Amino acid sequence: MRAKLSVIIPTLNAADDLARSLPALAQGIQAGLIRELVMSDGGSQDATLTIAEEAGAILVQGAPSRGGQLRRGAQEAKGEWLLFLHADTILPPDWPDTVQAQIAGGRPACFRLRFDAKGIAPLLVAGWANLRTRRFHLPYGDQGLLISRQDYDSVGGYRDIPLMEDVAMARALGRLHVMPATVTTSAEKYRRDGWMRRGVRNLSLLLRYFSGVSPERLARRY
Repeated sequence: MRAKLSVIIPTLNAADDLARSLPALAQGIQAGLIRELVMSDGGSQDATLTIAEEAGAILVQGAPSRGGQLRRGAQEAKGEWLLFLHADTILPPDWPDTVQAQIAGGRPACFRLRFDAKGIAPLLVAGWANLRTRRFHLPYGDQGLLISRQDYDSVGGYRDIPLMEDVAMARALGRLHVMPATVTTSAEKYRRDGWMRRGVRNLSLLLRYFSGVSPERLARRY
């Protein structure tokens, strides 16, 4: 019996991130859960493609756009279930058991979120993300998305848009289950831009998207 899960990771100069996140996938292989790893690259100039080859990944290449990369990756995937992950998101140690239980339940789901940083600001930002997910069913892509191929196809898949592809998918799916496990994602962008500044900007982008501003226009200001 073939393993059910295809793991799909969009990449763009993600060598450093992959060095931290890929080892966690080994548990899924050992558990007989992962059928294949698909990396959808947007034109990396670092060691990303070498890492993909060494990891035995199926490599898909195309224009840099996270929505488009996710869509192309899903088109290549053969699994009955799809797990979409960002390159800088690290799965928790118990993730295969959690995912297998969710697959048995049959519902699309995401993980809880935390950052690889200490302090009040990372706790507050992650707390807001987890609250937004529970109350409004709007996870971002760094929380991962576990979805059956049937459900993915039924909503038309990821849209080939430069921004808000994760929000568009969440809205199409409706109620998403939050799995009882927490992924760790990189805080690098928040460290670079400032926790408050980036948090406010992300919220502003979300509200403008809901008000009808196109993802293309938002991306030009991102």
